[in-house]
Amino acid sequence: MGSPFWDFSLAVYGARAVQHECLKLQDEFGLDVNLILLCAYLGAVHGVALTADDIAAARQEVQQWQKQIVRPLRAARRNLKTAALADTEDVTAAAQLRAQVKAAELESERIEQMMLDRWAEARLANWPHGKASDAVSANLRALFAVSGIGHERFADAKNIIAAAVGRAARE
Repeated sequence: MGSPFWDFSLAVYGARAVQHECLKLQDEFGLDVNLILLCAYLGAVHGVALTADDIAAARQEVQQWQKQIVRPLRAARRNLKTAALADTEDVTAAAQLRAQVKAAELESERIEQMMLDRWAEARLANWPHGKASDAVSANLRALFAVSGIGHERFADAKNIIAAAVGRAARE
């Protein structure tokens, strides 16, 4: 059920430092981790440098899915983790439910990536291709700019860039 984008994302996100950076960018700035990973993937694997318009279009492509499906599942999972339950059976049942919600959340993320992958594939032939490391950095800088994140925060993506470029170089 994987795709090159999904496999890339799992490998890059699997690095603890990348996970930390992605979640920090998500929690502090509301960035969609899948858009971060798309920027990294298109840059590292295809050498594509996205424009601000490209990023806005990609965001628009998945905005409703993110809002209506992914975020509510994430909120439910997080709430289940911190729910104050006194009864041991309730705690056990809530933990089982949390595991099910976590699986559903992961599947919703995979579906979002399928949407983004189709969006990108339809445009890939028309985009210019360049040097992977430059493209990854340019894409994340553009994502930050489109999202209103100052350039001084760009260091918050250093591990994402290194992991993405490293992963692409190994393929």
